[in-house]
Amino acid sequence: MNTKLVLGLGGTVDYEIRWDSRVIEDLVGEYSIVESELDSSISVKTERDLVVSLLAFVRGGVGGERFVASSDIVETFASRFDKRITLGGTCVRAAMAMQTLGVSSTVHLVSIDDNVRRLLPPGCAYISSAQGDTTDPHLIVQFNEGARVTAGDIDIRAPHPNRVIFANDPPNGELALSDDLGSALESAEVFMLSGFNSIQYPGLLNQRLLGVRQHMTHLSSSAVVFYEDAGFHVPEMSLRVRDALIDVIDVYSLNEDEMQAYLGRGLDLLDAREMGQALRELHALIPAPTLVVHTKYWSLALGEHAQSYRAALQGGITMASSRYLLGDEFTEEDYREVGLRLPGERGAEFAAALEGRLGDDVSCVPALVLTAEHPTTIGLGDTFVGGFIAALSDSSCLLISSLDEEAD
Repeated sequence: MNTKLVLGLGGTVDYEIRWDSRVIEDLVGEYSIVESELDSSISVKTERDLVVSLLAFVRGGVGGERFVASSDIVETFASRFDKRITLGGTCVRAAMAMQTLGVSSTVHLVSIDDNVRRLLPPGCAYISSAQGDTTDPHLIVQFNEGARVTAGDIDIRAPHPNRVIFANDPPNGELALSDDLGSALESAEVFMLSGFNSIQYPGLLNQRLLGVRQHMTHLSSSAVVFYEDAGFHVPEMSLRVRDALIDVIDVYSLNEDEMQAYLGRGLDLLDAREMGQALRELHALIPAPTLVVHTKYWSLALGEHAQSYRAALQGGITMASSRYLLGDEFTEEDYREVGLRLPGERGAEFAAALEGRLGDDVSCVPALVLTAEHPTTIGLGDTFVGGFIAALSDSSCLLISSLDEEAD
């Protein structure tokens, strides 16, 4: 078991459905859904609610994650489509991406079943808090740019490819911690944290935050703690996690949707002036030593040692780009070839302009030029994390914490 890289805190079994506009349109007619009802934030208590929420996401071309009242809703909706069963969760997808490059790790799981045992590749060891086998699937709906739904007064076309997650997952909602986590962290060089977003009760969340901090006392002072934000089922819980862990996090990472949710407004991701101000505001809200933001146009590190994370940012972009183009099946050779692609012109111009504004406080790497007839939009953020950590584990970034300690 490789415990130099420990990734937590929970994995999932996913139902990835194949988009079919006809099925969606039939459901719009069956449930008499009208355009004025579309709202991505509604509570998903029925299959009808799920369709209303999903169509709002598609209309905006944005991704997200929503809690559903019952796994039966997921099963019913998924049964209408062709689907495949995969493994998800940030820690698991990141570990599987890393394994593509031969980088082994240990993941912390809160649930286990035969799907996990069958699909977790050799080299991905695990510890688990599960007391028995359970299966609570996450519904993953991905849509391509231009995906269209026309039914009744609804006529929408997705402006961007993206994915939406719907789930009711009691083990991840509990996020019980394995008694073995502390001992696994004793030799860890990197500890990646994610998964608190499924917890819905403040008291339980506080318990888990106290518990993980206790386990983290086993970390060496030179270990890098990487936190990946997520779409919280109860949005205000995100701030609780930030406040409880900010003093022990080295790298706080989030995507463009989470960034805009924190700031409470939409942003022009290619306007260096607007983004420069927004990033300053964001870092004031999330005062981690280093803030990482990954988007479809660029990824950046802001704050202490920003320049030292450039190779890790490039690794994250290359890994996510490989998945976008080739899905689960990409190889190390594919990864190397994708890494040779040119950066996008608009992203490169933005990166240069932003670095000109913010100086050494920021390291911004443009996304690569990618064209795919059937892109994979599921798990890109998770895969970015895997590429980032794989590159981080093979670079001088791991010396940062120990150098800081010596400086003190």
